[in-house]
Parts: sequence; C-alpha cells; structure tokens
Amino acid sequence: MVENEYETHEFDVIVIGAGGAGLRAAIESSAQGARTALICKSLFGKAHTVMAEGGIAAALGNVYPEDNWKVHFRDTMRGGKFLNNWRMAQLHAQEAPTRVLELEEWGALFDRTEDGHILQRDFGGHRYARLAHVGDRTGLEMIRTLQQRAVRQGIDVFMECTIMRLLTDGDRLSGALAYWRESGKFVVFKAKAIVLATGGIGKTYKITSNSWEYTGDGHSLALWAGADLIDMEFVQFHPTGMVWPPSVRGILVTEGVRGDGGTLKNAQGERFMFKYIPELYRAETAETAEEADRWFTDRSAARRTPDLLPRDEVARAINSEVKAGRGSPHGGVFLDIATRRDPEYIKRRLPSMYHQFKELAGVDITQEPMEVGPTCHYAMGGVRVDADTEAATIQGLYAAGEVAGGMHGANRLGGNSLSDLLVFGQRAGLAAARYALGLTGGVRIDAHQVETLAREALEPFERSDGENPYAIHQDLQECMQSLVGIIRIEGELKQAVDKIVALEDRAKKVRVEGHRQYNPGWHLALDLKSLLAVSKCITLAALERKESRGGHTRDDYPKSDPHFAKINVVLRQKKDQLGVAQEPLPEMPEDLRQLLEEKK
Repeated sequence: MVENEYETHEFDVIVIGAGGAGLRAAIESSAQGARTALICKSLFGKAHTVMAEGGIAAALGNVYPEDNWKVHFRDTMRGGKFLNNWRMAQLHAQEAPTRVLELEEWGALFDRTEDGHILQRDFGGHRYARLAHVGDRTGLEMIRTLQQRAVRQGIDVFMECTIMRLLTDGDRLSGALAYWRESGKFVVFKAKAIVLATGGIGKTYKITSNSWEYTGDGHSLALWAGADLIDMEFVQFHPTGMVWPPSVRGILVTEGVRGDGGTLKNAQGERFMFKYIPELYRAETAETAEEADRWFTDRSAARRTPDLLPRDEVARAINSEVKAGRGSPHGGVFLDIATRRDPEYIKRRLPSMYHQFKELAGVDITQEPMEVGPTCHYAMGGVRVDADTEAATIQGLYAAGEVAGGMHGANRLGGNSLSDLLVFGQRAGLAAARYALGLTGGVRIDAHQVETLAREALEPFERSDGENPYAIHQDLQECMQSLVGIIRIEGELKQAVDKIVALEDRAKKVRVEGHRQYNPGWHLALDLKSLLAVSKCITLAALERKESRGGHTRDDYPKSDPHFAKINVVLRQKKDQLGVAQEPLPEMPEDLRQLLEEKK
C-alpha cells in the first residue's frame, strides 16, 4: 500500500501554487467546506504575485467616472488582438471591481484619492487610469492580505514541496506525487480535485524577470495528465527590465514608472515611441511630444502618451531601436522620469524602483535615467479551461492565473494579471470544491504508478557518469533566447525544435552527485522535464501560427492573417506523442461584438 511506503495526505481539494491565484482558490474552496491544502514549491509568501508592482486593473471609476466594465472588456480584447476567450475577458472585467473591494474589506491598504477612494493609475493599453495600487508594491500587499485570510481559515500549507506528477484513476485525477525539497523524501497527496496555480515558464529563457520557481511545472503537469494547452506561442517580453549590471539583467522595472510620467528615449535623446504607434491606437494616442505633454499635465484630455501602448508594441519598438544602433551603452534604451517628476514624488510613488536601482545599479532615478530592455515576463498560453469554472479538459483538474490560457489572448495588458488571479482564483476554488464535495467515496491511488515515478526520479543518482543538469539548462535558455525570442522565423524555429529534441536525449542521461537532502542539482534535473516540455510546446505552436500577432512576431509572416484571427493553436499529448492542432475560437455574442466596434 502507498500509505505505508510514503508519507500520505488526503484532502478534498489541493491547490498547487501559493501566489495570488492559488491563495484565492484555496480561500474559496475552504469557505465552501472542502478540506483544502496549499502546496508551494518555495517558501510561503515568495510568490511571483509580489513582482506585480504596478496595480490591479479594475473599472472602479474612481479617477475617471466614465470607466466601466465594457471599456475594460474592450481594452482587454484589443490588447489581446481579439484572440482572447471572450467569456473570460467579460467575466474578468465585470467581476474585478468586486474582487478588489473584497480585498480591501480583508485589510488591503491602497493609495487614496483626495476624497478617500482607492486611487487608480495609468497603465499601458488601458483607456482610463484603472489600476488600484499601493505605491509600486501592490502585489506584495495583495499577497500579505490573502495570506492572512488563508491562515485565519486554517488552510493546511505545505512549503518547499514540489509536485512531480499528477496521479490518475481512469479518466479522472486522484492526487499528486511530490517530494520535500529539504529531505528529498516523497509525498503522496490524495485529492478529489486539483487546482493548478503554478505561474509561468520564464526560466526557459536566458533573460527573464522570473525567478527559479518558474519552470513551467503546471503547464507540463496538465499536459502529461492529458489536458489541452492553448496559445503557447504567445510569450510576453516586458519592455522594461534592467539591462545593467549583468548580474541583475532582466529584473522587472514596473510599468508604473511610465504610468507616472516616465518616457522612453534612445541614445540620441529622441522619444522614439511616436514612430511606432499602430493604426489600432492612433486615434486615441498623442502623435507628438507636445501633445503628449499636454495629456500629462491635463489628465482629462482624451489622448494618451505612446509610452503607454500595450507591452508587445513597446517591446518590439525597443528591439527595433537597439537593432538600428540607437540603443543605450548596454544594449537597451533609456527610461527617464527624473525630468518630469520631482524627487519626493518619485520616492513616494516608486519606492521599490528607487531602492532597486540605487542598490543594484548605483543609479539614482530621481536624477538620471534608467537603462531598460525587454525581458521574458509572462506566458499568455496555458491550460485550456472552461471560462465559468476554470475546469480543464480532464476531470477533476482546474487552473487559474498565469498557468491558464485564454484570458489574455495574444498579449496581456499590465495590471490585468492581478485581477485575473482574483477573479479566476475565486471561480476555480468554488468549482473545485463543488466538484469534490459532490463526489461520493474516496479516491484510489495506483501504487504501481507512484512507484514507477519515484524510481524514475531517483535515476540521476544511479549513473556513474552523465550529463550536468546546469549545462543542459544553460543550453536550453540560449536556444530559446536566440531562436524563439521576440522575433521569430521558420528556419530558426525548426532549428530550435531539433536542439530541444537533442536536449531531451541529453536530459535522459543526466547525473547528479551527493544525496537527496536539499540537492539543488537533483531539483534542476527533475525541473528539466518541465522546462523541455514547455519549450517544445512554445516552439511548435510558434511554427504553427504563420502570422504576427501580439506576443508572437514572425519576421517571415510580418502581418496578421484573418484565418489565424479565429484560431487557437492547441497542444495535447497522447502516448508520449505531442500533437499540434488548429481549433476555432468560441463564438462571441453579437452584443459584445458590437461593443468592440464602438468608436467611443
């Protein structure tokens, strides 16, 4: 029996990942009466939600009363190049204000307007100032608030515990196999329902804002269990990551810097974004510096600065300037807020950015510009889910947050990530609890399945010689950065597929030294399976989509194709074979379609 051989825990619902989506899902599941556990790969509180510094996008209408869910919905769909799951975008826009006010009721502290309402700031792609924020530490405040709520509800938390594989009983899930990172001992979780809230895939790339946890665990766990993945070709390169010194390259520079007046300039001092305004945004974006400055001083003006275009547009513009030889000394561009804002304002509104540059780069952003450049930041693609319940295409599995696909289409707007976590975390937790509580009887764990997976995990210790996991990871990051980056072409993508296949063969011979107790080399050896799986998914999907749209730019297909405007690229694995298919988007109702076509 598995119970006798391994440490075993049984719950109605387990939530994998303890960031904003995972915490909100666990809180909701527990509130419904389901026995719920939170399992996190790192320490409780060290979630990537903390990195979302700028704010939570929600049409509260506190700064611009004319803002509402319909405008937010339209902005989200336009930002995603209309490839979004329309129902997810609708629910998100409608429910985000309620989730933000709920967070406030639970104790979250927000910056305030003069009359005491939650203050909202400008962000790229949003028609109105819409982001509820706490300086530039919004994600940190959100995690603090949700953690306190979860602890108050008595939810069981398993820290530094990594899920290796989801376990199945016929055509539905029955639990998961994990290991303690400290001791290396295996743990079996029996569960009727599982919520994936594991975040993204950033560590597949060399330059990324993501830290070590983001190895595509949830994407690969779902794929291996038989669930569909969609939109994996769409990877967001945030336009502003640090570029110098090399030790901090890729660390995020919040969009809040531009939302509070920062401007992008090339080495010649030119505000270059005016050259890159796409037709879709031209009518509502200032086309000269003088016009943008008028908007800056009079926020009631209708037109916006091009520095606040959606992230994919800004990242491509920066990439073009650097390639044209107009970049900064270290291969980026300059982001300047010092000439527009006084030092006290900057320190008050952007305290984290001030300290980050002061301590890591020796730059005083109140006196001089920052050097910034694109950094791999966010995966729009992920587990295919039902919009209302977040149920995946395998029974008992749910997904929310970055690991779920569909909500953001081809490109995510800044600030939509935090409201996404709240809206769909709540919905996933509710649906998972209802599903689990509706099942009669317990779940059955297949002892042979567990034993096979455990034996495979220990194989790297048994080899007398073999591959170094760090070398394989480095080669994978170089491959993805150079061949599957911001700009893609068919020849390089095919080359990347061949390299990934070769790396998969090398990973089968990986060797680690020492013992199981907190062995980082072994942990990486296990993570390589996920890293390679999601890298192949990204590359194959990028090959399949023969057009440029949002976070996917094909130099050999530079224009958008009407055929692909109605298509999701779907990946699914059967008997170790990874298949790629094109499937139609859900049909949008006529009233919402008309909403997208409105001029005002």
